[in-house]
Amino acid sequence: MKSAKASLKTCRNYLPFAAVLTLVAILILPAVAIGDEPKVELLWPKGAPDAKGTADKDKPTLTVLLAPPEKASGAAVVICPGGGYGAVMMTYEGVDVGRWFNTIGVSAFVLNYRHAGRGYQHPAPLEDAQRAIRTVRARAAEWKLDPKKIGILGFSAGGHLASTAGTHFDDGHSAADDPIDRAGCRPDFLVLVYPVVTLSTPFTHGGSVHNLLGDKPDQTLVESLSNEKQVTARTPPTFLVASSADDVVPAENSVQFYLALRRAKVPAELHVFEHGRHGFGMAQGDPSVGTWPRLCAEWLKSHGFVK
Repeated sequence: MKSAKASLKTCRNYLPFAAVLTLVAILILPAVAIGDEPKVELLWPKGAPDAKGTADKDKPTLTVLLAPPEKASGAAVVICPGGGYGAVMMTYEGVDVGRWFNTIGVSAFVLNYRHAGRGYQHPAPLEDAQRAIRTVRARAAEWKLDPKKIGILGFSAGGHLASTAGTHFDDGHSAADDPIDRAGCRPDFLVLVYPVVTLSTPFTHGGSVHNLLGDKPDQTLVESLSNEKQVTARTPPTFLVASSADDVVPAENSVQFYLALRRAKVPAELHVFEHGRHGFGMAQGDPSVGTWPRLCAEWLKSHGFVK
């Protein structure tokens, strides 16, 4: 296992640009209204599976951002920020995104998952994502949500995590002692933004593969987690966003997943913008790629997830 410092180095093409955009957003771009400080809950109150300790880094969390009652549609989205499986961009690709979803009536749950920067590789991130979906579904009544309108969204490596959750799931374990484990972890929709999808060359992101699977990954696992090869008719409807100018995670990741969805007759919508560097996030103020949130909202509306 590489050190946290080495893991972050593999994300160098991703993190600096995202950090710059975060600063720009704070200084000059119109912001989504910020309400009360969101509640942060432990994903595994009794300890995560295969936890290596009891420090904060061993405790994945959900940041809860419920839609205002007057706007709430009953839909919810688990948000998986990016970071090359070596970090988690909790604000720029997490809480800020969740607050925008609140404006269209969707409650958001930002997942702070385990990753290589904290000493974890596969399957820990997927365990956390599946647990997040189960948690939101199991507690739907408490949060006034529709358990059949729970999706997952991911940026970059978080997009790989989201697409893995959308292709590797179960319908719950009815005999489990933990009521959360009795809930299914299949998302009802996917939103993938400049996602890593494949772990195979030539289109994958090497840093993400290294952080997730190590120096010499087992090829069977690489195949299993190349999610364009795992699409079935039960894969959820999917909205994809990518950029032709992305030289970190090629748009072919999104294109291949879209084509696999087409073959499986799964409803899907793909937007490949001509411009936009990797890590553009919500792209507020950009007249082109910045339209993706509105397009996503229209897509969610067309599928009955929002009003």
